[in-house]
Amino acid sequence: MRVLGLDVGSKTVGVALSDELGWTAQGLETIPINEEEQEFGFKRLAEIIDEYNVEKIVVGFPKNMNNTVGPRGEAAQHYAKLLEKKFGLPVILWDERLSTMAAERVLLQADVSRKKRKKVIDKMAAVMILQGYLDSQK
Repeated sequence: MRVLGLDVGSKTVGVALSDELGWTAQGLETIPINEEEQEFGFKRLAEIIDEYNVEKIVVGFPKNMNNTVGPRGEAAQHYAKLLEKKFGLPVILWDERLSTMAAERVLLQADVSRKKRKKVIDKMAAVMILQGYLDSQK
């Protein structure tokens, strides 16, 4: 069963995909979005869901460090509801605290330039979110 992992930001959605056995997460791409124009990348996500026979979606849920839900967390909850309604698949909100910082650390250790980091950080964060979820299922 393939699982899709999403790191939803205000301008992009990082996309990761599990292998067919649900063991590992691989970064797929970063989809541009525009919240103000209600353009959430659903057309591209529909293509990915169909192409890979995705059966479940994991959305990063950015809680505050004190476990409260702020504006970005509320936006992630809203996005998850829209996904569920649009695609009819189970959508899991996964605590993603520090996933972007962890992704940044990995890219820094790999000596990736700032320009390149900016292009892949959301995709890398999506991998970390999805891998965290997959590991919890074992």
